[in-house]
This record gives sequence, C-alpha cells and structure tokens, in this order.
Amino acid sequence: MHRRHFLITLPAALSASTIAAEKKWRVAVIGHTGRGNYGHGLDTMWLRLAETEIVAVADADDAGRAAAVKRLGLKAGHADYRQMLREVRPEIVAICPRHIDQHHEMALACAEAGVRGVYMEKPYCRTPQEADEIVTACEKAGMKLALAHRNRQHPVLPVVAKLIQDGLIGRVLEMRGRGKEDKRGGALDLWVLGSHVLNIGTYLGGAALGCSAEVRLKGRPITGADVREGDEGIGPLAGDEVHARYRLSSGITLYFDSIQEAGVSEAAFGLQVIGTQGIVDLRMDKEPLAHWLPGNPFQPVAMARLWQPITSAGVGKPEPIADLGRKISSHEVAGRDLIAAIQEGRAPLCDATQGRMTVEMISAVFESHRMGSAEVRLPLETRVNPLTRL
Repeated sequence: MHRRHFLITLPAALSASTIAAEKKWRVAVIGHTGRGNYGHGLDTMWLRLAETEIVAVADADDAGRAAAVKRLGLKAGHADYRQMLREVRPEIVAICPRHIDQHHEMALACAEAGVRGVYMEKPYCRTPQEADEIVTACEKAGMKLALAHRNRQHPVLPVVAKLIQDGLIGRVLEMRGRGKEDKRGGALDLWVLGSHVLNIGTYLGGAALGCSAEVRLKGRPITGADVREGDEGIGPLAGDEVHARYRLSSGITLYFDSIQEAGVSEAAFGLQVIGTQGIVDLRMDKEPLAHWLPGNPFQPVAMARLWQPITSAGVGKPEPIADLGRKISSHEVAGRDLIAAIQEGRAPLCDATQGRMTVEMISAVFESHRMGSAEVRLPLETRVNPLTRL
C-alpha cells in the first residue's frame, strides 16, 4: 500500500471539544416514521453530546412525530421538514430515514437553507447523479456532510493503516469483504451493508478505478425481467448473489461477495486485508474492530496461530479509550467529528465525496453485469441506476 492512501490522524472527536463546549450547536432532526424512521439512533445521538441541543424535529407521520417530540424533549414538531428549516434555521441537521429515496432532496434543502453541517444515515443516495448534485450543493453552500458509516470514524483505523504500511502482514496481496449475507444477501446486502465494507476498503486501498462483477438470482445471471423496486427506497434492484472485483488506486484488488443466507448470521460482515505474512480482519460494528493473525495464510503449520486484537494503542494492547464501543455505536464520535470539521474548515472523516465513491462502486457492480461482466471504469459514464438499462 502506498503512503498517500493513509490518513494517520486520531480523531479529536473522541472527547468533547473544548472549543465546542463553549457553545451549544442547534440541531434539527428529520425523520419519517414508516419510511425509514430515524435510522440507527440518529435522532437521540445528539442528546449525548453536551455541546449540542435539539431544537426541532420534522416527521410527516403524525403519530411518529408525536413520539419523536416526546423522545427528544421538545414541545412540538413539524410535519414539513422544509418549513422547519425555514423557521428554525438550525446549524446542524440529522437526516435520519433509512429509506434513501428521500436523502437527495433533504440534503439539497439543507444546503439551500444555509445549514452548516449534516449527519446523514447510510446508504448515501440512489445514483451517482444524485451524489453529484449533493456534492455540488455542499461545495456551493460550504456545508459539511458526514455519513453514518460509524466504523470509518473508529480511532483504530489509522492505527491499522500504519501497521499495514509498516509491514505487519508483509506485502498486501488483496482485500476481501462480505456483507451480512442474511435474508438481504446479494444486491440489497451490497447496498445496505456492503456500503460499510467498500468505504473501509477505499480508506485502506485508495479510490476504485475499475470494477468487474456478476449478479445472480437463484444461480443464474439476472436479466431485465428480474428487476424489481428494492426495499428501503433503493430503487430498481435484482439479485440474491453478488460477486465483484475492484481495482484500487494503490494497485490492490478488493473483492466483495454476498450470497443470500450463506451461513451463520452476520459472521461474514467485514473486511480482511490479506498479506504474505498475515491477515488483518475488521468486523464491522464489533469491538474490538480489528484483529491480526500472523503468518502466511496459505501455508499450513503445525502450531496454532492466535488472532490478536488491535486497539488504538496497538497490537495486543488494552484499549485506552474508555467505553469506546458505545461511543462509536451511538455516533458520538462521528457527531463530534462533524462539529470539529465545521470549526476547522476541513472535510468530515466520512464526507460527501466518499459517499459518492461508495455509490459509484455499488452502481458499477450492476453496470459491469449489464456489460457482460466486463470491467467498467470509475467514475462511471452512466450516472443513473444501470438496472434501468438492463
């Protein structure tokens, strides 16, 4: 791996910023009960940050809005998020619904309203075109957008990157990622959970330059007749099995696979970096996030090899950050990183352009399949969902 592909920084967001503590950032929450709800706690996360206060919530569902008002300690809520943005003029907005067909319009509305920072549930949006428009809107408005890929803000990642760079596993041969491979296995798994894996893969190996892939349904390649409207607002979708190969700018190959009901629940959800002298394994949403297995993975040996945890302090060392797992899973680290990014005039650790890369990588799977599994170059020429052209 090349040195330029690593960001060797430890997020200051692990503890409350002394600068941020001097003021209360005004946060508004956008949810939609019955259509993605409030994601993975993207509403209540702000109650845990001393430097933020929730000033408003919008939800088009009456019952859901009433419940959110009570949950967030407010007096009333808004049925229309656009009206809320105009009237309240928050500094930070949480775009919470898991259904991604709403993310594009919500993000553009935030940029238009002069919001300084957005924290958005993943996946990002439905197409590269939508991602383009969000990135442009953010740049024009000077708005910072962070995605809820919680593993990306984990402080062990730069440690892992440095260890690999320094030769912990020898020469890196490849990276292999899989989704949860539960009932969503295949195309839906690629979108909803594979987005985590692909995001970490490009952090470690650089931008994706090309993709070749095949998508199957019941053992055969998908056709246009198989395309249906996908769950969670994803749009046209097909396939219970995905096999993808990405060529990264570091020269490393990243593989992603997902097969519906492939095995033990969630056992495969993660990424392995495989080298000539060992493996680094990252289990998404688990703590410790990273483990190291020494030795050539292709040569059987008589003695047992033991997986060793990697923490923010290094290999086999106790985690020095108290209650880190909860701070990551509750989005506290990500929320504070967004605030720091606004203050420091930098990009959040997982920003709008990284989100666009992930959407491109997912879309490239279907575009390659459409082209007979030939490699397609990224950025993609087509900016719409390739399954509309299958």
